[in-house]
Amino acid sequence: MLRSSQALQPNRLGEAALLASRKVWLASLGAAVVTRDWVQTEAGGAFKNLVKQGAIVESQAVRLVGDRIETSFSMANSVWKETRRTVESTVKQAADAAVSFAQQVLPRTLPAFEMPMASKARKPVVKSPKRATRTVKTVRKAKRAGRTATKRG
Repeated sequence: MLRSSQALQPNRLGEAALLASRKVWLASLGAAVVTRDWVQTEAGGAFKNLVKQGAIVESQAVRLVGDRIETSFSMANSVWKETRRTVESTVKQAADAAVSFAQQVLPRTLPAFEMPMASKARKPVVKSPKRATRTVKTVRKAKRAGRTATKRG
């Protein structure tokens, strides 16, 4: 019944809300004072202890990460070496197979033939500079004519 009578009286509800907010305000002021007193008296030692514990954890983390990196590098190097050996052996097998195939398919000796220009030695031509230029031009024209004739025929 008391609740129902308070619900009907708006002044009492407003006073209760103000009283509750005032209590929260006073509690926060008290917490600030206690915190200030704690910082002035005990926080220095606690802070130093936190720094010490943080340094220990950091050194352990650095050591752990360093060990893992070293292990990763070792593993990567061994994988690289194994891959290299595999590639080298695969290429060697392919090259051996190609050589074997070529030895089976190609004849033992190739037929001998002579180059027509190789057997004749050219004589040096000593002429006047004008005639040499004309001779070079006529030789070039003759070569061109020979090439076009072979292309057509």
